[in-house]
Amino acid sequence: MNRFILILLVLAFSTSAYAQMNNQIKEEAKKQTVYALELCKYLHENPELSFQEFETSARMAKELKALGFEVTEKFAGNSVVGIYKNGNGPTVFLRTDMDALPVEENTGLPFASKKMGDLVGNQVAVMHACGHDIHMSTWTGTLRTLVALKEQWKGTLMVIAQQAEEYSGGAGQAIDAGLFTKFPTPDYALAYHINPELEIGQIGLRGGPVFAGVKTVEITVYGKGGHGAYPQKCIDPIVISSRIVNDLQTIVSRELSPTEPAVVTVGSIHGGTRPNIIPDEVKMQLTLRYFSDETIEKVIAAIKRISENAARAAGVPEDKLPFVDVFAVETPPVLNDNELSAKVSGFAADIIGRQNIIETQPEMVGEDFGKYGRTEEDIPICLIWLGSTSPEEMQRLKAAGKAPFPLHSPQLNPDYENTIETGIAVMAGNVIGLMNK
Repeated sequence: MNRFILILLVLAFSTSAYAQMNNQIKEEAKKQTVYALELCKYLHENPELSFQEFETSARMAKELKALGFEVTEKFAGNSVVGIYKNGNGPTVFLRTDMDALPVEENTGLPFASKKMGDLVGNQVAVMHACGHDIHMSTWTGTLRTLVALKEQWKGTLMVIAQQAEEYSGGAGQAIDAGLFTKFPTPDYALAYHINPELEIGQIGLRGGPVFAGVKTVEITVYGKGGHGAYPQKCIDPIVISSRIVNDLQTIVSRELSPTEPAVVTVGSIHGGTRPNIIPDEVKMQLTLRYFSDETIEKVIAAIKRISENAARAAGVPEDKLPFVDVFAVETPPVLNDNELSAKVSGFAADIIGRQNIIETQPEMVGEDFGKYGRTEEDIPICLIWLGSTSPEEMQRLKAAGKAPFPLHSPQLNPDYENTIETGIAVMAGNVIGLMNK
């Protein structure tokens, strides 16, 4: 047979087999969506706050055990780790978060969130207002799909249902407890986050910065208190603090390159008790957002310099200069691995079409998934935005000059069923593609 014709036949057969596999993935995803949707409704109706995901983690462990995973419960708190070995091949790590927010729901859904008791017994409003109910059910549906199609791939699934993403504690605690030493070291790490600004059937994807790093800073400004009628006998920390707040605005605008994104926001300022008393001190709390370690080091150094020199200008002695406390807990940036993101884009295009992969811009909100990519193991990570608003709803909102309810809104109401189905199909396609690289 002519060699060229033989090559064409082989390519045609490979393409046909690949298309058939993608059809299998989509068919299985549709089938598993029925189960995942009911799971999502249950999780939405029964949310739990960060570090209190007791029933949620037990349910996630139950799902993994039913699929034949080796399960480790209560890992580094309430997190659940699962391992599923299916022959020799890469290890792919899939994360879902579990915690909900202290938000009172206002959606009117028949499966609206219930209140829960906090650690001291108070009944508090709680809601999955950040989509973690969808994340968990999509994660579960993806795993059910992959187990059903296990003849199509070889390798190891390593998964975690992670506690306390909203407090940026869960990922770090799991890593510190030996996540990547007690269990197989992943070759790739993947996760979703729903995005109401994208339509169902779409994903948002980019290599490089996706979410910003977050640091919290507290500045204590000292002065010399006294009677408000005798300001000349005092050193007013409120005036000093006002100067500091204004001067902090010049860090991003005048000390960083216009191409170097950062945010410096003073979100809290407290000082004084009465209108006629000048206090001894003022406390301010700041949130900082950044995409590179070099940038945040510049910002923190500038905050210290500006605070100290504002105090010196007011006559504060050297032993009473402001104390700038950079909190130890932080959320590092989520930096998608460029090579892995390109692979994900290719696999996703085969499932939902290239036109439904949207190149999104970096966001200044935080997500602790980035911690998994900052360990000694240097694991490539990719966080994918998952569209969650129906095209019809998006069109209606745009016509009215409105936007979808955002994440953390008490009225967040995504298209649950179709979001989950797309999520299962795309993530299962990613995993099978990576396993068969």
